[in-house]
Amino acid sequence: MSDTKNVSQGITRNLTNYGDPGFAAYLRRSFARSMGYSLDSLSRPIIGIATSPSGFNNCHRSMPDLVEAVKRGVLKRGGLPIEFPTISLGEVFLSPTSMMFRNLMSMDVEEMLKAQPIDACVVIGGCDKTVPAQLMGIASANIPSIELVTGPMLAMPFEGEQLGACTDCRRFWGKYRAGEISDSSINEIEGKLATTAGSCAVMGTASTMACITEVLGMSLPGSAAIPAVHADRLRLAEACGERAMEMAVSGAPLPQDIITSKAIENALRVLLAISGSTNAVVHLAAIAGRRGIELSLDEINRISDETPVLVNLKPTGEHYMQDLFAAGGLTAVLHELKHQLHLDCLTVTGETLGDWLSEKPKWVDRDVVREFNNPYQKEGGLIALFGTLAPTGAILKRAAADADLFERTGRAVVFESLEDLSDRIDSDDLDVSPNDFLLLKNAGPKSKSCMPEAGYLPIPKKLAAKGVKDMVRISDARMSGTAFGTVVLHVSPDAASGGNLAFVQNGDEIRLSVKDKKLDLLISEQELNLRKQGWKMPETPDRGYARLYYETVTQAPLGCDFDFLRSK
Repeated sequence: MSDTKNVSQGITRNLTNYGDPGFAAYLRRSFARSMGYSLDSLSRPIIGIATSPSGFNNCHRSMPDLVEAVKRGVLKRGGLPIEFPTISLGEVFLSPTSMMFRNLMSMDVEEMLKAQPIDACVVIGGCDKTVPAQLMGIASANIPSIELVTGPMLAMPFEGEQLGACTDCRRFWGKYRAGEISDSSINEIEGKLATTAGSCAVMGTASTMACITEVLGMSLPGSAAIPAVHADRLRLAEACGERAMEMAVSGAPLPQDIITSKAIENALRVLLAISGSTNAVVHLAAIAGRRGIELSLDEINRISDETPVLVNLKPTGEHYMQDLFAAGGLTAVLHELKHQLHLDCLTVTGETLGDWLSEKPKWVDRDVVREFNNPYQKEGGLIALFGTLAPTGAILKRAAADADLFERTGRAVVFESLEDLSDRIDSDDLDVSPNDFLLLKNAGPKSKSCMPEAGYLPIPKKLAAKGVKDMVRISDARMSGTAFGTVVLHVSPDAASGGNLAFVQNGDEIRLSVKDKKLDLLISEQELNLRKQGWKMPETPDRGYARLYYETVTQAPLGCDFDFLRSK
């Protein structure tokens, strides 16, 4: 157990080291009083409020209101709330990808939680990489903390249907590429897709991580699906402030008591039942790794085969996060899975998951949340694949894929990089048919693009124009949780590390079997070894954060965390 508590509390916790603790406390109080704090305020427990707003982060537009609500809760219980910033990761505003900076943010959160005089903390975030980064930092810092997510945006009516980021973004972009809608139409749709504060309106990565946070026990019950602009989100924030004060006084529970192997299994089961984002597999592995817990891809397959999809939300279904909120929220889903969950897991409330679920929901919309025995799909949304093309694993979101493509052998149409993909995917000269497998290399964690959400390869324009909607697509990249299609992701080891993916050539045959959970490159071992001769790992940067990233980042099955941040 790591020693993260001082005998001191509040403003004298974690004193700056001058070799004289009395002087350090005196000096700290003096500087704190320069900000207008009274001695009475400085005598109280301090509740940190870790924030991550930014002009480059639309998901966090509502954060100032949440901060004020948390402060109300802390003040009601007699504490001193102090807000402090961490870096912010706006998903679509970062290059090469926000994934490169997730670990940096986790380090920022961890170190600020440990270094500053904080007795307990409310950590606020919502965007895709923000919540996993914060949970990773919380797990490592191990002081009493509550995660408060910003919540999903609202989908809005448009010409007889609802639009919400970002599944509908992809649907209309696909139509635009196929020539089905005009330039003026796509420009109008662009302005209608994301119109309120909050994260994506569907079961993408942000909402998936909100659900995982709730079932892990790191957020208050009923919190995952509340829309960002709903008054309940502010009331929740106030309740987080109150609960954080109780945790500060008791010093418990600690993240290490909440994030256990049983809690990780619960989170994995819920991920499969909600048909959540493939990204959550990587993030959950990283969070588990901070606690010294291994997330086995074989375990994913076992749980997936016995866990049905119960939630009818885009991108695999019809509805939006606001509909899940109105239908009973994640609590309704948890009640259907209750017989499969570890109910003795502790939560930030100080109660167990079983305590949370002791009363049934008053009403559930069964068009949105199905009963366990009448599922939306009979098997879990995600599976892991293994074989000669993915010796240590790959991920497929079968709930969002075309079952007609699950058992087949196809010819590889290979793109060596994202630049190669961009240059050739729409070429009239591209040798491709609907039965081929599109394959992208050098987009994994060790590549220069740092594992972007590029695995959702576009259908070649000449095929899209003929009505082709889906093809088997394979890469070492990730895919947005809002995307759909028969897309094999996270192939590991990745191509930039010398994994077998690096040696696939145009025309090679690849066999995909969802039934057998296999992904095989159909060439001889002798031929594969010949192709490997002379291969060299790409050069990496010689300075700064990029050097740290490339020298220490792990592969997808270990969460793409830095090796030195994982708990031994």
